[in-house]
Amino acid sequence: MRTKASALLLFAPVLLAAQPIAIPGNNAAIRASLATLRTDNAWTLEQQASICEIPAPPFKEAVRAAEFKRRLEALGITNVRIDATGNVIGERAGIGGGPTVVLSAHLDTVFPEGTDVRVKRDSTPAGGVRLTAPGIGDDCRGLATVLSIARAMRSANVRTSGMVYFVGTVGEEGPGNLRGVRALFTGELKGRIDYFISVDGTGFGATSGAVGSNRYRVSYKGPGGHSYGAFGMPNPIHAMGRAIAKMSDLTVPENPKTTFSASVVHGGTSVNSIPYEGIVEVDMRSESAASLATLDAKFQLAIRDALREELARWPKSRVPLTMTIDTIGIRPAGSQPDSARIVRVAVEAGKVLGFPVTPQASSTDSNVPIGLGIPAITLDAGGRSSTAHSLTESYDDGPNGFLGPQYVLLVLAALSGIK
Repeated sequence: MRTKASALLLFAPVLLAAQPIAIPGNNAAIRASLATLRTDNAWTLEQQASICEIPAPPFKEAVRAAEFKRRLEALGITNVRIDATGNVIGERAGIGGGPTVVLSAHLDTVFPEGTDVRVKRDSTPAGGVRLTAPGIGDDCRGLATVLSIARAMRSANVRTSGMVYFVGTVGEEGPGNLRGVRALFTGELKGRIDYFISVDGTGFGATSGAVGSNRYRVSYKGPGGHSYGAFGMPNPIHAMGRAIAKMSDLTVPENPKTTFSASVVHGGTSVNSIPYEGIVEVDMRSESAASLATLDAKFQLAIRDALREELARWPKSRVPLTMTIDTIGIRPAGSQPDSARIVRVAVEAGKVLGFPVTPQASSTDSNVPIGLGIPAITLDAGGRSSTAHSLTESYDDGPNGFLGPQYVLLVLAALSGIK
């Protein structure tokens, strides 16, 4: 169905005229670009595989960034540079009078240094190709899509009204805490971005809501001692357990969806010792900044009550017990109405290509601009991935993976303006 709809796009501009938002698929240069993305789909897949074989662990994206920069330059993107944070930023000038749009994908992966990132290629029963490697979908597919769009626009001499920045960000995954995209909006592009498009994920969807997250590492510490001989002193792991139990009893709204989890625990040295520390890492999320703040306040009270209660449990002990809380990551929450132009464009572009788009909420690079009130959306890049964030992550292009880059191009063209 999607393949047929794509053909209709190329040969039936009357279909486009019925759209309430102007999607410039009947522009000759855009039509040529869409055709290139389809006929040269193998080139996109090769970019996806080859860039995936360049390791990009958290905080060590420099080698992949340098190669992404080189590829953008080879595709005619100008003034390509790597900023102080490690982002790759390039420019494609507009003819004037249009908004400035960022088209971005993230460079980093979740995998540690030393991970085997060689790509395995297999044929699928349907005659397609399946690529298997850590990060092949998240976000090597996004990076390949950005490159393929730059190439298609160049080959068809697409002229946008506004400036388009082609960007590869660092630090999108958990430990990075969105440091790359934060730098875009606080650094050299501050105040200059009208629309932000992140390409992250596979399939044919769009993310218009920002699921915010507060992540903490809570540590309870004491001197420790022998489990028998020193019995009667406060136990850091018991205090940690009290905190987890209190958190598990918290209530949160179903709408807006708000969640919490004690995700990682560690501490202790041996079974016959009172531990000197108990540590828990916690994740809390919501699309509503207000709901997230309310949950955070309850959590802060719970972990402090746990410390107080563990000390009170052993009133004869003079052994100290302390608690520290470290921020692992804070991602802003926010939402945009379905009536927002950027959301309507994403929905209408999907209709043009023959698939429905129902905007969702998630945690992506778009959190930062959405939190700042700047129109932003995260788009899927076609195909289908499985077991993301695992060593067996795979990407299946299927019969119409090319629709992903076509979708992103149409959204970009509509937002940046086509003369």
